[in-house]
Amino acid sequence: MDKNMFCFQCEQTIGCSGCTGNSGVCGKTADTAKLQDELTGALIGLARAVDSTTAVSKKTSQVIIEGLFTTVTNVNFDNASIENMIQKVRAEKERLAPDCSKCQSPCGKTDEYDMQQLWNADEDTRSLKSLILFGIRGMAAYAYHAAVLGHEDDEVNLFFCEALFKIGYEENTETLLSTVLKVGEINLKCMALLDKANTETYGTPEPTEVTLTVEKGPFIVVTGHDLKDLQLLLEQTSGKGINIYTHGEMLPAHAYPFLKKFPHLKGNFGTAWQNQQKEFDHLPAPILYTTNCLMPPKSSYADRVFTTEMVAFPGTVHIDEKKDFTPVIEKALELGGYKEDQILTGINGGTKVTTGFGHAAILSHADTVIKAVKSGDISHFFLVAGCDGAKPGRNYYTEFVKQAPSDSVILTLACGKFRFNDLDLGEIGGLPRLMDIGQCNDAYGAIQVAVALADAFECSVNELPLSFVLSWYEQKAVCILLTLLHLGIKNIRLGPSLPAFLSPNILNFLVENYGIGPITTPEEDIKALQSGCVQ
Repeated sequence: MDKNMFCFQCEQTIGCSGCTGNSGVCGKTADTAKLQDELTGALIGLARAVDSTTAVSKKTSQVIIEGLFTTVTNVNFDNASIENMIQKVRAEKERLAPDCSKCQSPCGKTDEYDMQQLWNADEDTRSLKSLILFGIRGMAAYAYHAAVLGHEDDEVNLFFCEALFKIGYEENTETLLSTVLKVGEINLKCMALLDKANTETYGTPEPTEVTLTVEKGPFIVVTGHDLKDLQLLLEQTSGKGINIYTHGEMLPAHAYPFLKKFPHLKGNFGTAWQNQQKEFDHLPAPILYTTNCLMPPKSSYADRVFTTEMVAFPGTVHIDEKKDFTPVIEKALELGGYKEDQILTGINGGTKVTTGFGHAAILSHADTVIKAVKSGDISHFFLVAGCDGAKPGRNYYTEFVKQAPSDSVILTLACGKFRFNDLDLGEIGGLPRLMDIGQCNDAYGAIQVAVALADAFECSVNELPLSFVLSWYEQKAVCILLTLLHLGIKNIRLGPSLPAFLSPNILNFLVENYGIGPITTPEEDIKALQSGCVQ
């Protein structure tokens, strides 16, 4: 490919075909994209160095997970940081295979992979390898968050090496397709690992009402997914007169008992990630980015952007592994916050949202749910979930929820819920019609609910009155979709557009075997999806 860059890993890629110019839609430059390719090639070389082992050391796993996480959309825009990561990967390969770099007759065993080979491969091979690569990038984020809380899984860690190896050196279509589905299988284990890490550390989420009002005085906005960073910030700001507000995917933190104990964890600021440049404009408070969802900051608030973990942007202050948030705290005190309380709203005008309907909370009412289905009070469940984004057409999800029958229940998770989570849909049998399960990784919880209902009705998940209506933007959505396919879940509606990295043949395979299809209109999709029922 004779282009400045090539990237088609997110939903908003230019022309639904790929970003190829001086910068991508996400804001990363061509130089950054090339460095991310170089990093991926180095990771494949590292994977080759451990390919014959039956276990991966903690150190090697950490390097691989960090490297993959660095390449997720909207995580790292800082070339120096990515270059440091590349050197870290190469150093780890040298540690594992020190003789290779000195060999006078190189066998190519640990050579780095040239990503142009992938981008220039035949379209089906490129499609399958992209599904694997983007899937493990998303999964790496979940593995990283679990590891921060002291939870790891040898099978998950080893699979990262297996998948990387096959991206670089496997050409057999059947083997690649099998690996695509294995990404989904291993991601299920990874999400279960993170679910265990979160609940053992912070308690079982419980339904919690969260205000969108921001009180006067100094405050800090925390965005991303990493609960550990939020915990540390809450501890370091305790007693300092600074309030903490979540943003985006950090909203579900309010449901965890351990975090709820901090009285200065006040509420949620703003909506989904793609609105940040408008919502953070001249914000009188610092923003701490803990994971992806960083957009290039505008000059009106660039001086109050702080990053940590894998997130980085040139010119912003990065909080290193020592986790001393003093610069963030000092900036909050300097800016002072609002002089009066700000009564803010969601995109539909609501002043509060509710979260915390994890699988434990929903299944604690399983008898009520089952009775309501059998009596006809609940006709259907819709899981309307996934990433939000800026591309036109995402209002489909708002309209879908608004038009869903009054005897249906809406389950949701991830940042796509900000399109409708401030709506009051009422209740059925004492349970709210709209239930926020949590972050994108809490798709594990939705799966547990579906499996439990299927067991109760003695049927398969596909025979339940349950439909999946998903929105996607980046790579974590890819690995979740692959998990659903691994489980054999069919007739998923996906939008607002289908991935650019799906070749016609691979898309046809998904349509023929899983019934996956693009969203159409809310009216047509609701009618089509309601055709199944439980007797």
